Amino acid sequence: MNLSHRPIAALLQSGRYCRLIICSSVHNKSNVMKLDSAEFRGIFSPGMIKLHDVFTQYKYEIRIAGGAVRDLIKRKIPNDIDFATTATPSEMKEMFNKENIRMINTRGEKHGTITARINDENFEVTTLRIDKVTDGRHAEVEFTKDWVIDAERRDLTINSMFLGFDGTLYDYFNGREHLDKCDVRFVGDPAKRIQEDYLRILRYFRFFGRISHTDVHCPQTLQAIRENASGLANISGERIWMELNKILVGFHAAHIVKCMYELGLPEFIGLPVNGNLDCMRVVYERSHKLEPKPMTILSALLDNEQDILNIIERLKISLEERKLGMFILNHRKKIESECPLKYCQDVIVANGGKEKNIVSHVCEMFKYRGEQVNIDAIKSWEIPVFPVSGKDLIAAGVPRGKEFGKLLESMKMKWIKSNYKLDKDELINMLPGPS
Repeated sequence: MNLSHRPIAALLQSGRYCRLIICSSVHNKSNVMKLDSAEFRGIFSPGMIKLHDVFTQYKYEIRIAGGAVRDLIKRKIPNDIDFATTATPSEMKEMFNKENIRMINTRGEKHGTITARINDENFEVTTLRIDKVTDGRHAEVEFTKDWVIDAERRDLTINSMFLGFDGTLYDYFNGREHLDKCDVRFVGDPAKRIQEDYLRILRYFRFFGRISHTDVHCPQTLQAIRENASGLANISGERIWMELNKILVGFHAAHIVKCMYELGLPEFIGLPVNGNLDCMRVVYERSHKLEPKPMTILSALLDNEQDILNIIERLKISLEERKLGMFILNHRKKIESECPLKYCQDVIVANGGKEKNIVSHVCEMFKYRGEQVNIDAIKSWEIPVFPVSGKDLIAAGVPRGKEFGKLLESMKMKWIKSNYKLDKDELINMLPGPS
């Protein structure tokens, strides 16, 4: 029996797929395989089964596309599942309306994407398309029914595969082979793919960090990146920072950033031209297993606050990311002159009430230094409470005025220097007498 012609629910219940079955398909110009695993079977919610049944009823093809296919081959549960179809947006809308299926988020329609809401789940389905005109950031699309042409316009071979609901893997550009070899390659000509969207330069490096087990790149790919690096100047800071975020905390980050510098990327993406690569390598090697934030790693490249201000201007980083970067730059040298744990405890106490994320910042500082033991110590430490308040000063006869706050802060510093041992009475007794 041809399993691909059986209803999807029956396929799932049969339990007959436990392997990859390789077969050739000259007509589809691809290596076609049958995929099955617990991860694959586990993605089929009732809503997804209904989605397939509706497309089948109206005689349109629908397949799983992109990153979800890559994840399922690697036996990972995908976070998101995107779908591709031969149906046009207007055909999908007509079909969903007839079946009383609600559609949401119509902003993607001009690019061929319709989002169907089934059983409280959202399903993004995109029509096969050709990028007719591109400016390196956006594309004017034309719809097609040719799966090969759609796969050809995608960035990397490992992202160009499709997966049928019956487990058939459609691989037109050797994506499965490259995935097995942990080899990250552009579909076709790297320069052409990059010029369609210059952000693909950073996407290449992001996936290299995720997939590759070596530091070896295809020379043709590196040459294409070098020759097209300036195209990143026209990409929005938000899009660049989104990719850099993932690169910095991924595998091989130190190698990747060094490679990016060698290829001339920093001036176009907001990084300091003379970034401290040696420092970043050391910080990355000692911290990456501690799950640092991207800004923690990036701070190692930076020399001063102006570097952060330049990054803010180009990349539009958040206020919290800015604060974290400034914190690490301001304290990373001072911490060397004292006991690191005591220094950071004093910083936490001194900033109590002024910076709500001060404990998080200190933990990131210790990740920067690769000191898990101090991270654990800070997390388990009960922060002492300064025993004197403004009301206590007023009760002691201290008049309000511009010196009031300075006096309270001075008392707090004395308390900190006593290793938090001075109590309220001792501190009040240290107040200067009336002049």
